[in-house]
Amino acid sequence: MPDYHVLLAMASVIITWKWGDWRNWKQYYSTILYLIIGDLSCVLLTTNKTLWQFESPTISNDFSEFLIAFICFPCTCLVFFALYAKVQSYRKTVYISLFFLFCATLYTSIEWLSFKLGFITYHNGWSLYWSFGLNFIMFPLLLLHYKKSLLVWPLSLILAAAMIYWFDLPFNMFNVIK
Repeated sequence: MPDYHVLLAMASVIITWKWGDWRNWKQYYSTILYLIIGDLSCVLLTTNKTLWQFESPTISNDFSEFLIAFICFPCTCLVFFALYAKVQSYRKTVYISLFFLFCATLYTSIEWLSFKLGFITYHNGWSLYWSFGLNFIMFPLLLLHYKKSLLVWPLSLILAAAMIYWFDLPFNMFNVIK
């Protein structure tokens, strides 16, 4: 039987094939890279104090991270923007807010299943609630990056600094501080 994270990546591709906006992938390319950079930065920041870890009996944590960053996240963007195009036609803030809530809830539900099945563990104060909060922030940031990419970087740095402070993450990953 294939690994859970491999199945998740395969399901992401199938869902994106059906509902993703493949035709306009070039428009979303920089936002896809933004999401990947954000994820890999978080992995790097938490190297010495893990907040969550993917678990698998067959593949390494690093390969699980790779699958999620380079397959699931690009698929997420293609589906997110395809669905957002339909929601934005209503042009009502309440619908867009509910859409962000739906996306965060869906992402968190997948993570909840991963947690219940033992394919992700939480450490150092992180929990599913923090994941929901991060997911609820992530989707508006994706949209903001797509529309005003230069504005999202300072916001992302502020959020990263808040995470470093709140979770007391060691900031010596690059051996800047001895």
